[in-house]
Amino acid sequence: MSTTTTRGVASPAPAKVSKDRSRRGPGASSTLNFWLFTGPFLIGLVIFVFVPIGWSVWLSFFEARFTVTPSEFVGFENYRQILTDTDFRNSLVTFTVFAAFIVPATWAMSLGLALLVNRLRFMRAFFRSVFFLPTAVSYVAASLIWKMSLFNGVRFGLANTVLGWFGIDNIAWLAVPDPPWYWLVIVTVRLWLQSGFYMILFLAALQNIPRELYEAAAIDGAKPGWQTFRYVTLPQLRATSTAVILLLLIAAYQAFDEFFNLLAKATWGQPPLVELYKMALGENQNYGVGSAGAVVLTLLICVVTLFQGKLMGFGRGEESK
Repeated sequence: MSTTTTRGVASPAPAKVSKDRSRRGPGASSTLNFWLFTGPFLIGLVIFVFVPIGWSVWLSFFEARFTVTPSEFVGFENYRQILTDTDFRNSLVTFTVFAAFIVPATWAMSLGLALLVNRLRFMRAFFRSVFFLPTAVSYVAASLIWKMSLFNGVRFGLANTVLGWFGIDNIAWLAVPDPPWYWLVIVTVRLWLQSGFYMILFLAALQNIPRELYEAAAIDGAKPGWQTFRYVTLPQLRATSTAVILLLLIAAYQAFDEFFNLLAKATWGQPPLVELYKMALGENQNYGVGSAGAVVLTLLICVVTLFQGKLMGFGRGEESK
């Protein structure tokens, strides 16, 4: 190693910087790490999401009965057939009724649970876990429990047993459409399954509200309870409420498991996905019409989501509120 002399003192010469290292720089390793972590997810997204969506759009323009590789182009005939199908249009009415029940009920229940858990001084983690646990339960398993144990149409079901204590006759909860008692079964099972998840979202938002706002409200004369909730808490939860409502609407459009398991043999009260399942995977296996219905439902979800987001100001900056 060469040395240089400065005022009689020997010192080592500066080492040569590797050209490869200077050429790569710190950004190269960051880019490599980014693709290592996101690469598998992106590959799965393309294979299991984008490719099926594109394939469905392609199938919707072909006569695809009993085959997923059709050759006869029919244009918009499948769309005309699905939009004039009485069962599919009735399923949209069923969704509207279902959403009218489940969206506000889940919003209110999850917000109420979040407020209760947030006020606890002890065992908060325990109750948070208890209310969140139903989220991990399978929709199929929960539907079968509701159907065979809680709302069984005979006197051995829990609901009919309780009604029998008050002298009320047994109710066939899922056997007949009139009166529509089946709505109580479907709404309660979905409410039990998903309220815990949205409770966590509201709980996180509640814990991010600055305490200074409540102190300022108290100084201004706001009473604890309803006034504080209405003028301080609820406005601060606007963004979270908007996101929750959007997620609930999308989930309502995608309702399938509970309807299929609770009303498996019924010809009434079916949502859009069940009707599309019957068209594409039923006896006729008409993948073209089923794909056209899936495209129509996807576009409908997008339109409703964008309209709801616009109506409630989702993504709007603070300065524009």
